[in-house]
Amino acid sequence: MRIIFARHGESYANTKHEISNRGLKHPLTQTGRKQASALACRLQPEKITHIYSSPILRAIETTIIVANYLGVEYEIDDALREYDVGYLEGRADEKAWQIWQELFDSWTKERRWEQKVEGGETFYQVKERFVPFIDRLIHNHQETDDKLACIAHGGLYWMMLPLVLANIDTEFIKQRQGFAYTTTVTAELTSDGLVCTKWNDVATGGQSRGNIKAR
Repeated sequence: MRIIFARHGESYANTKHEISNRGLKHPLTQTGRKQASALACRLQPEKITHIYSSPILRAIETTIIVANYLGVEYEIDDALREYDVGYLEGRADEKAWQIWQELFDSWTKERRWEQKVEGGETFYQVKERFVPFIDRLIHNHQETDDKLACIAHGGLYWMMLPLVLANIDTEFIKQRQGFAYTTTVTAELTSDGLVCTKWNDVATGGQSRGNIKAR
């Protein structure tokens, strides 16, 4: 089996620099729709059999464009939504982004995984929905040649992919400057578990890094 993790296209939340990790508020921009169409073209040779989407509008719209182009049905799963940052939702001010950055740093640099913004999620809570979802995909597809696509969010991937991919850590992601719109990460199931084999179609080597996992 193979899983391709893709980020959504540009949305109006991105152009407004607004924190928007819930619901159906911000659709894709015209640029975002073009990015989603280009993503669909890139995925066509993969012969995708299943598509899973975050329930947030920008991801759903990206998914619909991809699914329609590929002729593949899709499912929406809450496990793929962006991590919740509580009372910062809907804000675009400098103070809000400073608090957002402090939370990001507490998880990625300081390993203070219990930290959260008031009304938001801890790292552990995000893990509790994302990792079991990936485990279910593996359980359901491990004996097949199925090609799965997950369309979700850069923040979620930054935090969670190091937990499910044997050769990915936060430093690896940082070196690649995170997740631009419609970035793709290709993972293959091996005897060592899921291993990242390509980052935006560039081979990664696929060797385990012995990641430190959040417990």
